Amino acid sequence: MTTASYECLFLFDSNHYARDPGGVSSRVQNMITDLGGEILVSRLWAEQRLAYPIKGHNKGTYWLAIFNLDTLKLKELNRACQLNDSLLRHLFTRLDARLVDALVAHAQEKVVVPIDQIERSAAAATVGADDEEEVEVEGDDE
Repeated sequence: MTTASYECLFLFDSNHYARDPGGVSSRVQNMITDLGGEILVSRLWAEQRLAYPIKGHNKGTYWLAIFNLDTLKLKELNRACQLNDSLLRHLFTRLDARLVDALVAHAQEKVVVPIDQIERSAAAATVGADDEEEVEVEGDDE
């Protein structure tokens, strides 16, 4: 059994989501967990007008989910998404294991900045403050 991390952007029918936001989102989470998946992040991303109509809908609700799932179960999840009447579209992307923690933190809206980047920024600010000097700019005096 090989487990991989996936990111999925679900596009819900805005009418279904407006009537039952908890039920629509929990149905997606249940589809993943029923197949033995582990949800790392699941949250509302945006609700906006679509660039073009999809199944007669001009507005959609985007839901972001990052999860771990057995790679052999992805076909079953894809089929369950196709049968879900609340979903207009979905897109699965397999994530590189080195990026999962950063993407989860970003999806949870936590700012993750490597410590060496903070140290470089602090050092650059200190050097810039100590090395200030006046510079004359020659211009046309006409």
